[in-house]
Amino acid sequence: MEGQKHITDPESRIPHPGESDPESLSQWQLIRARFARHRLAMIAMRVLIIMVVVALGCEFFAPVPSMWRNPPSTYCPPQLPAFSMADGLHTRALIRYTDPETFQRTYHADSKIVIPLGFFVAGEHYRLFGLFRCETHFFGVDRDAWREAYPDEAAPPWYFLGADRYGHDLFSRIIYGARISLFIGVVAIAITFVLGVTIGGISGYVGGRTDMVIQRGIEIINGFPSLPLWLALAAAMPGDWSPLTTYFAITIVLSLLGWTGLARQVRGKILSLREEDYVTAAYLVGAGHGRILFRHLVPGFTSHIIVSLTLAVPGMILGETALSFLGLGLRPPIVSWGVLIQDCMSLQTVSAYPWLLMPVAPIVVTVLAYNFMGDGLRDAADPYSAAH
Repeated sequence: MEGQKHITDPESRIPHPGESDPESLSQWQLIRARFARHRLAMIAMRVLIIMVVVALGCEFFAPVPSMWRNPPSTYCPPQLPAFSMADGLHTRALIRYTDPETFQRTYHADSKIVIPLGFFVAGEHYRLFGLFRCETHFFGVDRDAWREAYPDEAAPPWYFLGADRYGHDLFSRIIYGARISLFIGVVAIAITFVLGVTIGGISGYVGGRTDMVIQRGIEIINGFPSLPLWLALAAAMPGDWSPLTTYFAITIVLSLLGWTGLARQVRGKILSLREEDYVTAAYLVGAGHGRILFRHLVPGFTSHIIVSLTLAVPGMILGETALSFLGLGLRPPIVSWGVLIQDCMSLQTVSAYPWLLMPVAPIVVTVLAYNFMGDGLRDAADPYSAAH
């Protein structure tokens, strides 16, 4: 009797403070709760959020604009910040020396000249988001402190990660390149989502000859080697196109080659769901085929689609990087990570100036972060996976 009383007692069904009743949570709330327990995925998501924020505000976070350059400082090595009680946050000025026989440039630190650094300092003018004229940078040379120490001299340039062959600040260009390299994957994924869900949904829902034609077409597309096909499509673009037109063209190229995997996954899900009772009920009450497909079938596996798209973003980013590196994708003056590593095509240059490889670091971090976050989403969306 006591056991029956405990079952029928309404107070016994109230969760303890700080706990949630799993039966009262929606599918998305359960996914969110499971994802929050995946530590590696949460770290990856935070890293991506930071990178996206920096990319959106690249004008503010970069010490100098992307096209700013100082020709006398070509191939200047990195100037790492230091801190001391006497000088505060600072770095040492570099003195250039040119060998009279080989004409090779070398740089030596001048211990007498201290370049003060600081946060929220005034610098080169820029337009934030292309609208607001500003001159405050998140981090850079403290020009006010420099004027106090050296009133008759202009503030010298500071290269956190070194300079390229034109005297551009590599660190600033990496930050500017994040806006292109990160968001070209997002834009391409948006187009991939539309193509994959639409074509895959039609293939699985209609079936028959339509399904056979679509699947044979997907097999033909997948039969071509990816890199040669990318090169062929990118080489077909006119060389006189503007950088913005080239950007959207590369996005479309990546999308046209990346939708096939999602289409097959959507087709498989539709084939397993189209005979369900709720689909038959929707058809009997007069719902059209389009409504049944996109309002009843596709929402049933939305979480699976999100996971698939998340895991596909790194491939899009690497595709843009490969095309730009080979000179068939984005071109200067557009700044992307793929464009920046074009300077690394010569092993002799890389051996002499290894800091030119620094754009590879954010590419690796971004790809790993997307993969880790995608793994976390996949485990969270799978009700049969082990809890983390």
